[in-house]
Amino acid sequence: MNHDAPLSPPSRRTRGAVLLALSVLGVSGALSVVRGPLMMAAPRCVAGRWHGCFDTFNGVVLMTLVTMPLSLLVVWALAWRRRTAGVASARRLSLAEVGMVHGTVPWVWMTMMPGSGAGIVPGRVSLVPLRDLVTMGPLGIGGNLLVFASLGFFAPIRWAALASVPRVLALGAGCSVLVETAQYVFRLDRVSSVDDVLVNATGAALAALASRRWWRTTAEAAHTSAADRVA
Repeated sequence: MNHDAPLSPPSRRTRGAVLLALSVLGVSGALSVVRGPLMMAAPRCVAGRWHGCFDTFNGVVLMTLVTMPLSLLVVWALAWRRRTAGVASARRLSLAEVGMVHGTVPWVWMTMMPGSGAGIVPGRVSLVPLRDLVTMGPLGIGGNLLVFASLGFFAPIRWAALASVPRVLALGAGCSVLVETAQYVFRLDRVSSVDDVLVNATGAALAALASRRWWRTTAEAAHTSAADRVA
């Protein structure tokens, strides 16, 4: 018996099961923490009331969770259509497209919610880097990191041209600049801060690093384009 032989690595199925179990535990733990606030918004959201649902953080988070099965159905439909057309990586591309939208729109919606002085107080701008960062607190920094995290995670999976951390960083910064500009132009009683742009872009770049093993290559993009032309 060879005692020096290396141990065989765990099977892909075992690793997938472990990751799935950890994901379920993580989501369950997060839901148990926010269950109370979400349930406060549930009656208004179920009744279709704008006030108390779509204009509150709790309501938007609740609707994001409720519409997740619909997004998964859209992923399945897109993947099925691509598979019938002979497109490679149909499921991965479809998940990336829907994931970008489902994971980004709610956060952008929350950042565009007007304050109590919307339309009354003039727009405010903070252009000194790192000045607002110390006042954000852990919750504020964490939220800003997540605004474009889904975009940063899925964009390199969908487009080979974005399979680069600097490009994703630039994409996150550009999108954040648009949001901050809109806050100022529409006078939403929010501070358009350069620190928000920096943290948003950093969140997108970190998320891109987390998805690096699934980034799309130029060869895959060329194969997909050829399949689309044939279809």
